[in-house]
Amino acid sequence: MPPSLQASKLKSLARQAGFELAGIAAAEPLADRLWFDGWVRRGMAGRMSYLTDHRAALRMDPRSLLPSARSLLCVGKVYNGPQPYSTSRTPRELGWISRYAWGDDYHRIVRLGLESVARQIEGVEHRICVDTAPLLERGYARMAGLGWIGRNTCLINQNLGSWVFLGEMLLSAGLEPDAPAPDRCGTCRRCIDACPTGALVSGPLGWELDSRLCISYFTIELHGPIEEQHRARMGWHVFGCDICQDVCPWNRRAALTTEPAFSPRFESPPLEQLASVTEKEFREMFRGSPVERARYRGFLRNVAVAMGNSGLRRFQEPLRRLARSTDDVVAGHALWALRQLQ
Repeated sequence: MPPSLQASKLKSLARQAGFELAGIAAAEPLADRLWFDGWVRRGMAGRMSYLTDHRAALRMDPRSLLPSARSLLCVGKVYNGPQPYSTSRTPRELGWISRYAWGDDYHRIVRLGLESVARQIEGVEHRICVDTAPLLERGYARMAGLGWIGRNTCLINQNLGSWVFLGEMLLSAGLEPDAPAPDRCGTCRRCIDACPTGALVSGPLGWELDSRLCISYFTIELHGPIEEQHRARMGWHVFGCDICQDVCPWNRRAALTTEPAFSPRFESPPLEQLASVTEKEFREMFRGSPVERARYRGFLRNVAVAMGNSGLRRFQEPLRRLARSTDDVVAGHALWALRQLQ
């Protein structure tokens, strides 16, 4: 094996590339695949077809992505900033955008870091994965010693917290794997009790996320109407939700990012401003940001719900404008919001 591909050297290259966490896992099927299969069969993925179609089977073995794979380099990059958590904010006229989406799209940043590592190794096949590949990345990150999977279903590192983006590089070289991190949630239930919609549920193999009840799913992944019984519990969230991480004790002293690309462009924008943006302005405002994923229609839908939950009657006029939208979904949610304010 080339000296440059010793596990310690590879992890050192990852840290030099800007990753705070780096570890090695074996490229073999995980026991987690049994949980994932049951989670999908119980409908927990909602309408996220990319988790339930033919790609679901690919997640069972990393060698489906790189047949020669023997090891995985798993990395973590902190994105947390010093701004207050969503659970400590009070202004009702502002919307909340999830912390991970305040800066540039992390897919590109994490991939660039892994590509810089790949350029320094020779003689092996590799494949870079950043979130979008069908890989059980939290499971492999756990096996690589990056942290444990908490009851909020996020990977938690004892020293850095959970505000960490994950990435992987599959390698055809056999490297010494790291030891899995121990679970340190203990008896804590803060994330479970704090979730406004009760999305963290007890499953056959422990606590799991029912996407069909999750605010992040409603505001990002769900295209179309949000069921009325969930809207009032969504609060001010217009893209994503951080509550289950905000209340986690391991995030009390969470590490702060040094990555300029993650500097906030927006965190709590005024709802009235968001309600008036045109589709062109939406694209310009959120270009290169994860917020693009919600799409213009879904974003206005979310803004309408947040206005309805604000209790502020001055939002009636912008909601009336949204209620005149030619898009039935936007108009329908605006009418619902008006009823809440009346």
